[in-house]
Amino acid sequence: MQKISSILKNDWLLIILILLGFALGVYFYPALPDRVPVHWNANGQINGYGSKLFGAFGLPAINLGMYIMFLVLPTIDPKKNNYAKFESTYQFVKYIFIVFFLGMQLMTILIATGVVANRPVFIQIMISLLFILLGNVMGRIKHNYFLGIRTPWTLANEEVWRKTHRLTAPLWVIGGILNILLSLTGTLNGIGFIIILAVISIVPIAYSYFAYQKIVK
Repeated sequence: MQKISSILKNDWLLIILILLGFALGVYFYPALPDRVPVHWNANGQINGYGSKLFGAFGLPAINLGMYIMFLVLPTIDPKKNNYAKFESTYQFVKYIFIVFFLGMQLMTILIATGVVANRPVFIQIMISLLFILLGNVMGRIKHNYFLGIRTPWTLANEEVWRKTHRLTAPLWVIGGILNILLSLTGTLNGIGFIIILAVISIVPIAYSYFAYQKIVK
């Protein structure tokens, strides 16, 4: 009982945000069309549709499942003792994802109901902000098996983990800022987004490999 009350005390706002997603689904459900946009390509154009039910409650359900996952992971991770070392960062990451998917749900509903027109820049800016916010705390994430840059080399060596995340932090922030600038100016739009995403994804992986080889040898 004490553990449940502690969770409710720490996560009351997160729980309200998740419930807000379901409330939005109930409120807008009658106004939603039978086909609701659920996927956008790299150019921010709609290229996938889902049912009315999924459009209203799919993302809130994902948010709820993700929140439960965030609660469970620290209890089953072999590195569970490390979570106490970045507890505030872990909490911040929970907020980032819950708010991100709530924002995606609201945008999906507004586009589906015709309240706002679909604009490619919306999706790109939201994803860019996600990378910027995650990049700001990436260097604080301690060695674990679920959150962060998990490659064979970062998981095998804590020093490689630390160096890789310290490199990734500014890389993701810069990548997110560049993508926002490209989105707002309309420069290279989808191509630029793919290139930036590839760079900020591949560079940390490659760096972790070479850092491991250097430390081990």
